[in-house]
Amino acid sequence: MNQFARRALVASAVFVAVVLLALALWKIKLLIALLFFGIIIAAAMRPSVTALDTRFHIPRALGILLHYAGLVAILALLLYFVVPTAKDQIAAALPTSRSELNQAAQHSRGIKHDILVGIQKQLDKLPSAGSIASAAVNIGLRAFEIMIGIFFVFASAAYWIFERDRAERVVLSVLPRPRRKVVRDTWNLIDLKLGAFVRGQLLLVVFVATVLSLAFWAIGLKFWLLVGIFAGIVELVPVVGPLAAGALAVGVGLTSSWQTALAAGLVVLVVRLLEDYIVIPKVLGEAVGLTPLTVLFSVAAVTWLFGAFAVILAIPFVAVIATIVDVIVFDKDPASEEAPTVLFTAKEAEG
Repeated sequence: MNQFARRALVASAVFVAVVLLALALWKIKLLIALLFFGIIIAAAMRPSVTALDTRFHIPRALGILLHYAGLVAILALLLYFVVPTAKDQIAAALPTSRSELNQAAQHSRGIKHDILVGIQKQLDKLPSAGSIASAAVNIGLRAFEIMIGIFFVFASAAYWIFERDRAERVVLSVLPRPRRKVVRDTWNLIDLKLGAFVRGQLLLVVFVATVLSLAFWAIGLKFWLLVGIFAGIVELVPVVGPLAAGALAVGVGLTSSWQTALAAGLVVLVVRLLEDYIVIPKVLGEAVGLTPLTVLFSVAAVTWLFGAFAVILAIPFVAVIATIVDVIVFDKDPASEEAPTVLFTAKEAEG
């Protein structure tokens, strides 16, 4: 009886500890999601940081700083060339006074009329000066929180590039020797998939934004640059993003004519088909190896569990789970799996 009671006590303690750990992890789910985001970014940067270190003897710390400086420079150039045109398009899109808004609403029809009337109603509901000040403070606090989150993600990515190998050695040291190779190969395969996926997604964003902006300009779509950039950015959102881009393009086209809307819809369809059958197979290949149904379910599940902010983490998260399941359940050898390559060869990506 004493031995049975002791086992029951140990089992109960373990169960309670697991439940408390699960609850604690759930409480910090936002922090875990940001950390995972940082690990994904580190996986994308690590091959180029390693290449700079081995080929040009540039220390990894300096290599990481060069990557971040390059990112800031790209954003600065984008703002320098895009913002003036976007500003002009926004100014042309919106009336500058209530009288112009009323006049535009009276002389417009269809979707454009509905949009202008909706703007009028929202202007009539504008809060008082005190409410505006309070809202401004809340927006400022939220912006500060977002900045802290961004800093945490990029700091985590930088530290993970340094700490990854050490973390791998610690994990392997507590495992039986026969399983160490499989775990190491699985870890490397996951790292390769995550890095290839991120680099491929960035290439797709640039491709979609550039091609659609030029195509929208060619067919005379209003606000072609804004709609094209929006389409490129929402490419990061699986399933829903391309649908939203197409709907926006058609909606903007309807403010001019049904012919423009039809042309915009056909442009989005052609670019999407080009992306699905030519660009993605060449760029991403089998970087994640997920079926469309799995992608749709993972996006819905991750959004429901962690919120809309985590939707861009859905595919990488499920890709990790799928790789682990392939190794454990289907007994696949991770070392024999074809490593995805985007911009870097498998050897360079492994460092």
